[in-house]
Amino acid sequence: MTDRRNARISSRKQPQQARSTDLVAAILDAAVQVLAREGAQRFTTTRVAERAGVSVGSLYQYFPNKAAILFRLQSDEWRQTTDLLRAILVDEQKPPLIRLRHLVHAFIRSECDEAPMRVALDDAAPLYRDAPEAQAAKASGERTVQTFLREVLPRASDATRALAGDLITTTLSTVGKAFSESPRTPAEIDAYADAMADMFCAYLGSLERGGGQRLKRSA
Repeated sequence: MTDRRNARISSRKQPQQARSTDLVAAILDAAVQVLAREGAQRFTTTRVAERAGVSVGSLYQYFPNKAAILFRLQSDEWRQTTDLLRAILVDEQKPPLIRLRHLVHAFIRSECDEAPMRVALDDAAPLYRDAPEAQAAKASGERTVQTFLREVLPRASDATRALAGDLITTTLSTVGKAFSESPRTPAEIDAYADAMADMFCAYLGSLERGGGQRLKRSA
């Protein structure tokens, strides 16, 4: 059995010509449809090839296995989300906490818009979550958050900023996932995002007022 940690998830080669680019696009579009219809457990390269109208051999020219296809879908989603959030966080024309509030709203809306696909990709995550490519994608997002937190918490220690970043990103991911699993109206999304943003802003404000140090409870 292939060790999931060592399974190859990188594309075999990158398309160089328009025809190849169209083929990869057709494979990925078919993969989205198969994943939405069959779920992660019944997702296979054969089903994707059939849906795309190509041979399995043609598919294998670009993707060595189903984990590679799923990771490509996931990494495309990560890149889109990361680019969106980075653009918000680096916009120095707006005060930091306003940026944070905009980030929360954008993230929660994205989670709700992409809920069916995200749930299916989460089910498939064990196939690639320990791969170097997945770890690199996660690290890129963490660096963006830490750059932002150095601006918000200039007096805080690295450990405090690391804790704050982990708390914010984990809460966004976990709570956003749970919230988006049920249909939501735009008003519900805005109200929930406002409440979460209020919580994050209050937390960072308390850290900054305390010099970035965690308060210790008296024994």
